[in-house]
Amino acid sequence: MNQTLIQKNHMDVYWHDYANSMGDIPITEAPLTEKASIIGRSGLMLLSCGTGAWRVRSSMNTLAEQLGITCTANIGLMSIDYTCFDGDNCFSQSLCLTNTGVNTSKLNRLEQFINEFQKEGKFMSGEELHAHLDDIEKIHGLYSPIALGFAAALACGCFTFLLGGGLFEMVCAFLGAGLGNFVRCKLAKHHFTLFLCIVSSIAVSCLTYSGLLKLAEALLAVSTQHEAGYICAMLFIIPGFPFITSGIDLAKLDMRSGLERLAYAIVIILVATVTAWIMALILNLKPVDFPDLNLNQYSMLIFRLLASFGGVFGFSIMFNSPISIATSAAIIGAIANTLRLESVDLIGFPPAAAAFIGSLTAGILASLIKNKVGYPRISITVPSIVIMVPGLYLYRAVYNMGAMSLIVSASWFASAMLIILALPLGLIFARILTDKSFRFCT
Repeated sequence: MNQTLIQKNHMDVYWHDYANSMGDIPITEAPLTEKASIIGRSGLMLLSCGTGAWRVRSSMNTLAEQLGITCTANIGLMSIDYTCFDGDNCFSQSLCLTNTGVNTSKLNRLEQFINEFQKEGKFMSGEELHAHLDDIEKIHGLYSPIALGFAAALACGCFTFLLGGGLFEMVCAFLGAGLGNFVRCKLAKHHFTLFLCIVSSIAVSCLTYSGLLKLAEALLAVSTQHEAGYICAMLFIIPGFPFITSGIDLAKLDMRSGLERLAYAIVIILVATVTAWIMALILNLKPVDFPDLNLNQYSMLIFRLLASFGGVFGFSIMFNSPISIATSAAIIGAIANTLRLESVDLIGFPPAAAAFIGSLTAGILASLIKNKVGYPRISITVPSIVIMVPGLYLYRAVYNMGAMSLIVSASWFASAMLIILALPLGLIFARILTDKSFRFCT
C-alpha cells in the first residue's frame, strides 16, 4: 500500500505558527505562548532521543529560567504534559511522540543547544530558535540500514564470545544478527509497527543461523552443539536503553516515566523471546551449553577486553552515536565488562554483584570522560553496560517456561532479574557519587 494513503494517527504540530506573528523580537521579550513553545518542543525532542525524564525536565527548567518563567512538567515515555507561568499568565500544553527510539547524536546536539542558550539562544527570536530546532530535528540517523546491520553483527558476534561461544558461533551470530537488524531497520524506516519489526527481525536471525548451521553440518561435519549460539544472533533486540533509563527514573521518583519505560522494555523482551522460542520449535533448536573454549586465563582476559570493546562499539553505533562517542563508550565498556566477568571467574562474585560493580565502574569512568570531552553522560554510560543485560538468561527463562520446566525457568528468570536490577543501581550510585545535583530530591 502506498504510504501516502495512510492517515497519520498523530497530527503534526506547526511550531512556527507560535512565532510567525511576533516579528524579530528576542525570545525573552516574547509572549508566554511563544516562550512555552520553545520549552515544550525542546523537551519533546529530548524525549525522542531516549533520555530519561529527569534529564528532560532539567533541560526544560534551564530554558524556563533563562526566559524568566516557571515550568512544571509531567513526563512519560512518549508524552509530556507541561505548564508555564510568568506571574500573570499561565499556558498548558500536552505533547506526544509518534514513536520512541534512541538517538545519541541528536541528544548531543540538543544538550549543546541547552548549554549555549544563555549565551546565544536568549537573544534570538522565536522564529530563529524554531528554525535552529528544525535543523536538529533533521538528524534522523547517521547510518544506513546496512551500516546498522554491520553494527548489530559486530555487537552480537562479540557478545557470543563473552557468553562462551567459539569462532563458529561468532561467525553465524555475526551473519544472523546483521541480516536481522538490517530487516528491522528497513521496516522501521517505513514506519511499520513495533511488533512486526521485532518478529520479522528475530525470524530472519534464527533462520540465518539455523541455515548456516545445517550447511556446516552437511559440508564440514560440524557438531550440533554449536546450535547454542542461535540465541546470540537475536540479542541486538534487547532494549537495554529503556531498561536502564527506567531504573534511573524510578530512582528519582519519576514513577510515570520509569514504569512506562519498564513496560515498553518488557513488551519487547516478551515478543522477542516468544518469537525466538517458536522459531526454535520450528527449527528444532535447543539452548544447550557452548563447547569449552580451552583458553588460558591471560588469553581469556585479552579476548574479553577486545570482545567487550567491539560489542559496546556496535551497540553504540546502533544507538546512532558518532564514532567519537561510540569509541569512548567502547573503552569504558571494555574495562567495566571485563572487570565484571573476571570478578565472577577469579573472585567468585555472584553475577548480580559483579554486574553492580561493572555498572558502577562504567558510571564513574563516564563521569570522568564527560568532564573532559563534554558528551552527554547517558550516551556513554548506557551503551557501555547494555552488553551486561542478560538476554541469554531471559530467553532461557521463556524457553523453559514454554517447555513447562517451571523450576528451571524460574531459576533463569530470577538470575536475570537480579542482574537487571543491579545494572541501573550501579549507574545510580555512580551518579550520586559524581554528580551533586543528582544526590537530592528537590
